[in-house]
Amino acid sequence: MNIQLLNKNISDIKSDINIQFLTSNDLESSTYKELLNNAGFTAEQDSICFLHENRTLFCGCEDKTNDNIRSVTASMIKALKKTNYANAKIDILDMDIQSLVEGIVLGDYEYNTYKSAPKSSNLEEIIISSDSNNFQEIQSSFEEALIVANATCFTRDIVNTIPQDLNPETFAILAKKLADDNSLECNVLGETELKSQKMHAMLSVGRASIHDSQLIHLTYKPQNPKKTISLVGKGLTYDSGGLSLKPAASMVTMKMDKAGACAVLGIIKAVSELKLDIEVHVFIGAVENMIGGNAYKPDDVLISRDGKTIEVRNTDAEGRLVLADVLSYAQDTVKADYIFDFATLTGACMVALGQYTTGMMGHSNKLKHSFFQAANDSGELIGSLPFNKHLKKLLKSEIADISNVASKPYGGAITAGMFLDNFIKEENKDKWLHFDIAGSAYTESPWDCNVYGGTGAGVRFMTSFLKTIK
Repeated sequence: MNIQLLNKNISDIKSDINIQFLTSNDLESSTYKELLNNAGFTAEQDSICFLHENRTLFCGCEDKTNDNIRSVTASMIKALKKTNYANAKIDILDMDIQSLVEGIVLGDYEYNTYKSAPKSSNLEEIIISSDSNNFQEIQSSFEEALIVANATCFTRDIVNTIPQDLNPETFAILAKKLADDNSLECNVLGETELKSQKMHAMLSVGRASIHDSQLIHLTYKPQNPKKTISLVGKGLTYDSGGLSLKPAASMVTMKMDKAGACAVLGIIKAVSELKLDIEVHVFIGAVENMIGGNAYKPDDVLISRDGKTIEVRNTDAEGRLVLADVLSYAQDTVKADYIFDFATLTGACMVALGQYTTGMMGHSNKLKHSFFQAANDSGELIGSLPFNKHLKKLLKSEIADISNVASKPYGGAITAGMFLDNFIKEENKDKWLHFDIAGSAYTESPWDCNVYGGTGAGVRFMTSFLKTIK
């Protein structure tokens, strides 16, 4: 579907239907008040009402804040796609262009790759009208919003791709294509190189898979960058749980266990297309956790890349083992100003924060505060989970340097983050944050501008943060 921004008065634009956004106060002063009242429309948030004879669609919102505009616009698109209208027009008025564009693009998203006869829609175009004096500024925000929204959809596509099509080796091919398309550098380490790097924790997780594990390194290098950022993504293309096998029902959505890796790909795509003057390095540990006679086992002791020994007490706590080695490699390869990792790491994060919110962990309160602002600006939700010395004790191992799971089941998202902290160098402690997107990266119940499947969690708030770096 095409989206246009025109520097015209709404009355000078022809379309099949006009879109109006109404709050309850707007409804009271609307010339259509009586007709809308008769239709039972009260301008409740995300409600819609067609007056087909007047060629107008009314969209209800509690107020015209960014989050509410994004959400109701997604509802609007879904409603329009069920009609025979080919195009629609919207007057931007006092609304935020970024929220409007993201609501349209993200609400319109469908993943139909595996459907033999996907439903078609007649809707071809949305025209946004603005005759504002600062049209150039609005146009710039419009173009940026399209880039970020499309990068989010790109991320959703990868998350939604099934494990028989996307394994560690094909993930590397996908990354190389992104590098070619966006003029990025790409380096891939196969199992021979991983062995030479002594990445035994990562290699152990993928040992029972028929697909070789891969470490993918993508780089975006502008001239004279202000800062250097390292983004690390957990890329479990499928997670059976290993010998600590998941229950059958819990395996159904495990194609999403690569969502951290997908997010960092989406972020570097957005950064390169926005042409931000920061250097970005993406490191992905692409691995498949399967079962077999050579699978790694509970009771194994693994030697990580940085030499720490890890007692395996649960093979379904595999993502942290992969990230331990990839974080070590990333820190030795690039001297970064900031290091951020993204992972669908723990179900415990959903217990703590719910399915809509990304868990954030780290040492720097100043850095965490910056992300609260970035998340608020982007429309994503972040909650901070605090490290503490008492939970750290639960990772103690009697036979190795550290255990891969805590001895008690409480605070599981935090103990997973504290496990990763063991592999962050002392000089990087205040530069690093861990983002647990286990709940926010995938949904089976549409909400806000998210439809069924991958949400693209992390792309919008991280891009929002990176745009503010000075």
